[in-house]
Amino acid sequence: MDDHENKIVVGVVSDTHGYLDDKLLEALEGSDIIVHAGDICSRTDYERLCKLAPVYACLGNNDYSYAYGPEVRAFTTAHIGGLRWMICHYRERIDPRVCDVAICGHTHRPFIKEEKRCLIMNPGSPTFPRTILGPTCGRIVVSDGSVVDAEIIQLDPPGADK
Repeated sequence: MDDHENKIVVGVVSDTHGYLDDKLLEALEGSDIIVHAGDICSRTDYERLCKLAPVYACLGNNDYSYAYGPEVRAFTTAHIGGLRWMICHYRERIDPRVCDVAICGHTHRPFIKEEKRCLIMNPGSPTFPRTILGPTCGRIVVSDGSVVDAEIIQLDPPGADK
C-alpha cells in the first residue's frame, strides 16, 4: 500500500478581501479541501474557491454583509482526515484543548505553532500582507489522523520574477 494513499492536501487561506490572485489560485490548485479563515469579502470569490475544492470557511470582521450560505459561520468546525478542525477568524477565540488543528486569520501575519497538541496556523494574507514575507497562504497535509506536513507558502518569494 502506498504511504500517501490516504493523504489529504488542505489549502489554507485567510483575508483575501475580495481578490483572488493568480498566484494564490495556483498555490491552491491540487488541494483536496480549502479552508478559508475569514474576510473573503466576495460571494463570487467564495463560489470560485468552491469550484476548486470543497471549502470550510468562517466569517471575518468584514464578511457580515455577504451571504455565503448557512455553512459559513463565525466559528466553523470540521472533521478532515480523521482530525478535529476549528476555523475562526480570531486566534483568541480558538480553544486548542478541543481540536487537533485550528486555523485563524485577521492579523495578516502568518505563523504555525503547536499548543496543547493542537497545530495552530494563521496563513497570513495573499492580498494585504503585514510581514516581510509578503503575500502568503498555507498548506497542511494530513494522513491517517495525523498532520504529515504544515507550511506557509510565500506567493512572491524573494528573487521571483514579477
